[in-house]
Amino acid sequence: MDDQRVGRSLWVLRRGRGLRQADVAIAAGVSQSVVSDIERGRLPGVTLGTLRRVFGAVDAGFEGAVLWRGHGLERALDADHAQLVGLASERLRRDGWEAMLEASYSVYGERGSIDVLGGLHDRRAVVIEEVKTSLVSIDATLRKLDEKARLVRDGLCRERFGWDPSCVGRVLVLPDTTTARRAVARETRTLGIALPMRGGDVRSWLRRPDGDLAGVLFLPVGARMVPAAARRRIHRPPDPGYR
Repeated sequence: MDDQRVGRSLWVLRRGRGLRQADVAIAAGVSQSVVSDIERGRLPGVTLGTLRRVFGAVDAGFEGAVLWRGHGLERALDADHAQLVGLASERLRRDGWEAMLEASYSVYGERGSIDVLGGLHDRRAVVIEEVKTSLVSIDATLRKLDEKARLVRDGLCRERFGWDPSCVGRVLVLPDTTTARRAVARETRTLGIALPMRGGDVRSWLRRPDGDLAGVLFLPVGARMVPAAARRRIHRPPDPGYR
């Protein structure tokens, strides 16, 4: 994504929400001139943290594009995400869950899709798994998880599985890498409250759900999550924290 496109994206999102530049600036904790510079595509000197706060003020996330050999890595990242979604769904099915992938919804203007939606009929349990290859835009991720849990309770579970849930699980699924674990550790203050359960507790709940659950689950990935062509050029195994 080039600088001008970033600026146009912010302008469209801000105008769509009926906000002034000053409103966005106050919400993001920056000056109005910073918002104006971003919208004009003047990004040199604007930090990544500032961009994330500004886009967060218009209820969006910001993830800068990385170029590799002159091209974006979206295709490789999509493959990594698909791999992790597959691992998550396979794990649910092993524990007896019915798993739906990319379960889309559109309810009164709220639109999106659930990476993995699991239902366990005999216990009337449903789990919403948000799959991420890296941990960015935490606030936006948590807002969407809350939205999905609410919609699942209000009728999405009945629509997809034919019954109302007695318990709901919200799980953030990440690759079991040093980078992902460090990212979670850095956000302990937020994630410790919003998604407090970890590891064995999450796996135990998935085997026998009882009551609601909110947690983080790390799943081991077979291949390192970097482009295949890049892997062929590596003569020594990279640090397991890099993808």
